[in-house]
Amino acid sequence: MADITKRFGWRHLRTAPTAHVRHHRSGQLAHDGAGLSFWFRPLSAAISEVPVDDRELAMTFHARTADFQDVAVQATVTYRIGDPAVAAEHLDFSVDPDSGVWRGAPLEQLATLLTETAQQHALDVLARTTLASALVDGVPAVRDAVSTGLSEEPRLPATGIAVVAVRVMALRPEPEVERALRTPARERIQQEADKATYERRAVAVERERTIAENELASQIELARREEQLVEQRGANTRREAEEQAAADAVRVQAEADRKVRLARAEAEAAREAGEARAQAQAAWLRVHGETDVATLHALTGTRLAENLPRIESVTVSPDVLTGLLARLGTDGGQSA
Repeated sequence: MADITKRFGWRHLRTAPTAHVRHHRSGQLAHDGAGLSFWFRPLSAAISEVPVDDRELAMTFHARTADFQDVAVQATVTYRIGDPAVAAEHLDFSVDPDSGVWRGAPLEQLATLLTETAQQHALDVLARTTLASALVDGVPAVRDAVSTGLSEEPRLPATGIAVVAVRVMALRPEPEVERALRTPARERIQQEADKATYERRAVAVERERTIAENELASQIELARREEQLVEQRGANTRREAEEQAAADAVRVQAEADRKVRLARAEAEAAREAGEARAQAQAAWLRVHGETDVATLHALTGTRLAENLPRIESVTVSPDVLTGLLARLGTDGGQSA
């Protein structure tokens, strides 16, 4: 929208650099260009303001595929007015000299022209394509068809319109159809997820089984080694017992041999002692046999005296003394 200021019956117009202004005064072109600023009289002026910047036109329309399914097409067309003079001649871009507002709706007319043209070419492509193919490959096909159709449309250059780019964002079927189409894919994804879960569980079970087998193998190996250890300990105990028994037998045999030798030595010593005593006794008897009786009596008395206990005092009664003296007298007379 142009910026217009009022001063004493005159008007001052100032536009942006992206707006092309054409000023006719009394049917003659007085100003023509973008970003102009000038004074004019409203009663004799006719002013058109044509935007020359790039503009985005979003459009949504419905189409039917080859299998009679409705789809919604969402697209955006970027365009610009390449020839403002031609556009001002074919579309009403005139502005009010007091407010600077367009008298008509030129951009809406451009939007209708572009939308109908793009829709025509999109419908031609989708009418020959099934819904499944359209959902898979329909976006680039529709974009190429719309872009080619707009570039070849003769009405656009004749109106001064240049198409910069065409973008197709989505092709969507009806909600019920879309849900129906999503169901197999969701089920397949769910099946793949379940399969992955089952495989993960199977791997976990397999790992647990491997761990359990390893633990069982370890326990079996440990039990086998413990059995070997018990057997080895038993063998060692038996060997120690056998060695101890052998040592005891050797010790007992040695002790028996020693006792036998000692008994033999003692017997030999006893025999020799007996023989010595016998010889001494024989010699003693032989000596006594050769000795007279008086000497033997004296020796007997001496030996008896040696073996008697010590006598501190002796009490002799008169009767005993009388008998002894009588015996001594008798013995003396016999000896004489």
